Amino acid sequence: MPMRTVCLSLFLILLSGTGHAEKLKDWTSVIRESPYWESQGVYQNILTIRRWILESSGYCSETERHILFDRRGQFLGYMENADTREATQKKLNATRRRMAQEGRSEYWVAGDPETTGYPFALACDQPHVNMNEAIGRYLGTAPDDRLWGSWDDLTVGTAQQPESLHAALSYVYQTRRNQQRLDLPAEMDRYLAGQLLIESGAQQQAHSAANARGIMQLSDMVLSDCGIGPENYWHRLAQLDCAMRLTSQNARNLRPVFDARFGNLPKKKRDRLFTLLLVQAYHGGAARVETLLDDDELSQPAAYFATNHESYTAGDIAFGLVFHNLGRNRLGLSSLYYVADVELAGAALCNQPKMKKDPLCAD
Repeated sequence: MPMRTVCLSLFLILLSGTGHAEKLKDWTSVIRESPYWESQGVYQNILTIRRWILESSGYCSETERHILFDRRGQFLGYMENADTREATQKKLNATRRRMAQEGRSEYWVAGDPETTGYPFALACDQPHVNMNEAIGRYLGTAPDDRLWGSWDDLTVGTAQQPESLHAALSYVYQTRRNQQRLDLPAEMDRYLAGQLLIESGAQQQAHSAANARGIMQLSDMVLSDCGIGPENYWHRLAQLDCAMRLTSQNARNLRPVFDARFGNLPKKKRDRLFTLLLVQAYHGGAARVETLLDDDELSQPAAYFATNHESYTAGDIAFGLVFHNLGRNRLGLSSLYYVADVELAGAALCNQPKMKKDPLCAD
């Protein structure tokens, strides 16, 4: 066979996709073919990727890039963006195909602005919290970031001595716990602080395109359910109180099905998993999280992880419940990123020198 014919044949084989160069039409096929055991280590892998994005560090030290990773959250490589969004999308798909042809990915799926592709990709330049500035606002570094006032039976600071958002969160949390109005895992206050940092960057007037507002980014319906009128939608004490009430309500709703599914886990792992699912529920809704635990089809990953929990961290299990159901309910990759970001924000806060001995940062 002439050499030119041999080269052409090899080129066509690579394009058609065999073995590691297989192209799938639907990105959910990658999920369906992913065995449950691949969730081992996924939580730490996703934390690493999200840390690069939040901190503009690592492979995201240059923001005009996309990073690509596999279904285990393992970093595969990065790509410099093209000059336009359309050109970047084409380059991204070409990179996916090349990674499959080179054996770095078992599959590849073309994506577009409205459709997930594979290997998964994240833009380094995303609207995200400037963590240092957010923590500064949360700790009341500048006088304008401090607050004072009253809400319901809660009173924080005075005009002469305003308090930080951190002091306000800790005060509301402890007051409601002492009143037995909260029944939450011991470390939930740290995750609530992380949520505040991620939701709003600790900015009082934060307002999303979906009409969520305030430091805890609550919808009008939730604010109304908490008895908060429009004149107090931005009230920071009211927002904290309402977010804690919502989280406690989610905990009551999820606890029976969670205990039925994961009651066999050691207490420390059980409490941490429940905390992560509460963060998930705040972002995506408690009803959707509940289906992951008791729906006939969607609970199959939960049944597996409950039986084989020794091989997985609480974070791996929390992510696995969502990941193996992607495309089946409305919890998506953004739900996983949210939980990771909240974890990272809480850790960044507790790394501040003044927070080292704070009860919120206690192990």
